[in-house]
Amino acid sequence: MKISGFTFIKNGTKLYIPLREAIESVLPICDEFIVAMGDNDEDDFTEEEIRKIDSDKIKIVRTTWDREAYPKNTVFARETDKALDECTGDWLFYIQCDEAVHEKYLEGIRHACQKYLNDERVEGFLFQYKHFWGDFWHYHKSHGWYPKEVRIIRNHPQIHSWRDAQGFRFYDEFNYTYDDYREKVNNRKLRVIELNAEVFHYGYARPPDFMTRKRKSNYTSYHGEEQTKKAITEKIFDYGPMDKVYRFDGEHPAVMKDWISKFDWADLLQKTGKRDPHRPPHKHEKFKNRVLTFIEQNFLGGNHIFTRKNYVIIGRFPVTSDP
Repeated sequence: MKISGFTFIKNGTKLYIPLREAIESVLPICDEFIVAMGDNDEDDFTEEEIRKIDSDKIKIVRTTWDREAYPKNTVFARETDKALDECTGDWLFYIQCDEAVHEKYLEGIRHACQKYLNDERVEGFLFQYKHFWGDFWHYHKSHGWYPKEVRIIRNHPQIHSWRDAQGFRFYDEFNYTYDDYREKVNNRKLRVIELNAEVFHYGYARPPDFMTRKRKSNYTSYHGEEQTKKAITEKIFDYGPMDKVYRFDGEHPAVMKDWISKFDWADLLQKTGKRDPHRPPHKHEKFKNRVLTFIEQNFLGGNHIFTRKNYVIIGRFPVTSDP
């Protein structure tokens, strides 16, 4: 059995992304790791960060982002597929560069891949998610934040990234067009095994000024530069009162230790109180989502309702006795 890791990245250091840590978190169980590296700006040091890993497993594929051909963030899916297409493993472990997997899960994940290697009904594995917010000690399980997503897929020519690269789909036919990445026709959800393993998502755990850069970058990719200038005017992102999200007292992946030690923006976070009324509310601050979160967390065991599930669960596999 062979496992390929893969990801995509552009301007990782300019956007304060723990890209090296993300790769290192899954590298021990990967036989190769493919990085689709976009055309970084001159003042970005993404390639240097990747080279620091110093592993012969890593292969960099140089790419050019085409936002005109792939608008509305489908460029993320296209870049994901550029890495996917270079993978040679039986299973493909996808990690976005603002994510990490705890080392305690790795051997169990490998065991799951081995167990279902020859079971063609299984097209992927589903992971649980912990979305960090503002710092490394607060996270979301609020309504509107996806609680689970597919991160390992079978190496099958009909499986491709979908929409903004959050998940994957099985296609009847695929021509790498914008419509292929956006539409629900000629494709279906993957049949997956759910694992009791978490992906730690750090995309919203960065200094407020870098968070503004991220928002502008993503908004531009989706809406274009002119709309971005009108829609995003703040210089410093406002996370809002931190006591309105959940507290995390657990253990981060070991690869994140040095990254977390750089945390120095505590004074820019609002610990308690009310949100700034001049700022549009975040998802978790909206009344509807607060009500749905209360229902989901107190009466439905944390299961989200009225949300898109981009997969079909056909079984569950316990990868560790310490989920």
